Amino acid sequence: MTNPALRPRERNALIQSLRAGVTPRLGARHIQVGRDAEIAALDKDLERIADGGSAFRLVIGEYGSGKTFFLNLLRGEAMERQLVVAHADLNPGRRLQSSGGEARSLYAELMKNMATRTKPEGGALTTIVEKFITTALSEARKAGKKPEDIIHERLENLSELVMGYDFATVIAAYWRAYEKDDDTLKANAIRWLRGEFSAKTDARHALGVREIIGDAALYDQIKLLARFCRLAGYQGLLICLDELVNLYKLANPLARNGNYEQILRILNDLEQGSAEGLGFILGGTPEFLTDPRRGLYSYPALQSRLAENPFARNGLVDLSGPVLRLNNLSRKQFFALLGKLNEVYHNEQDNFVPLPAEALPAFMGHCEKKLGEATFRTPRTTIKAFIDLLAVLEQNPGSRWEELLGKMALTVDKEILDQEISDELVSLVL
Repeated sequence: MTNPALRPRERNALIQSLRAGVTPRLGARHIQVGRDAEIAALDKDLERIADGGSAFRLVIGEYGSGKTFFLNLLRGEAMERQLVVAHADLNPGRRLQSSGGEARSLYAELMKNMATRTKPEGGALTTIVEKFITTALSEARKAGKKPEDIIHERLENLSELVMGYDFATVIAAYWRAYEKDDDTLKANAIRWLRGEFSAKTDARHALGVREIIGDAALYDQIKLLARFCRLAGYQGLLICLDELVNLYKLANPLARNGNYEQILRILNDLEQGSAEGLGFILGGTPEFLTDPRRGLYSYPALQSRLAENPFARNGLVDLSGPVLRLNNLSRKQFFALLGKLNEVYHNEQDNFVPLPAEALPAFMGHCEKKLGEATFRTPRTTIKAFIDLLAVLEQNPGSRWEELLGKMALTVDKEILDQEISDELVSLVL
């Protein structure tokens, strides 16, 4: 994975996120440690998607192991490879399968968060549609053909897919609006693509289509979008879904199994190569995967496909299967992380002297004394404390890290942290 120079905007966003205790969306690659093998395995998936293939991965890790950070890292790498990326967190109002609007809500969230290299913060759907049109215009000029002929010719590639005809009709409507500078028609086309029409009659009146994107159309529409992204000049589409533990929490077994059946459908489709330029990466906890009563293993067809390689034992690993497990950071890896945070914080800060090498083990010793092994199991509190220490040193010239470290108290002690983790795990099984 490439690691270009840290830009000031990335540095500021990274520090701001870490101080707030949230996973950074920008600059994550600059503080990545301990995931080289896993990243190399996912890089191959990204290459396969860019070549017109497909990929499916489950990223499994305990709370605090860095799943969300890892997914953000992959999103950034995917955008560098000219893939379109869409991400969303599952919650009670967003599911893969439903009959009450939850699946359509998930689709709408994905469309809102659709991002490209030039628009990494989301809202890139309109940009993608207009890139398709401008690419077609350029091709028409070179071939000496009418633009509408090229556009209709390229849209025919979508007609073989489910809802492909309606999708092509909407894109053609956007083209007409583009030519006539009709902002209302443009807005209606984007509304349809985002899944914001709730009544078929409204869509037919606005765009002349008979179908709308509802709960049942989520995956079919994503496959269409992947094909369309490639027609627009991108390499493909990567879907990142986090917090799949919310499916594990569903009390209704029919609803839970319905979502697991949708995961099975996506897994089968992508592993068989039935989708073009499409990848899914799903983040969840070990319980979500292996619990025989409520996890994915409770669905026999998924258990057989997601079972671990029986030969990967006693230190041997297999990173080519659909399940990728993330271990917690080791002490050595965490030490390396603090070193990178130290470098990132003083980057481009002329008046700030970074902590000396001996300060890092002293800080780690302080944290281990307060939190024990939770320092590495759930590092969010420790990282926030380290950034807070650097902030005080920066803003108070002449202050000494030795004195501050002796007075510093982490905001969460070990007993409280263990109780929070225990309460969260209990909530999963109730």
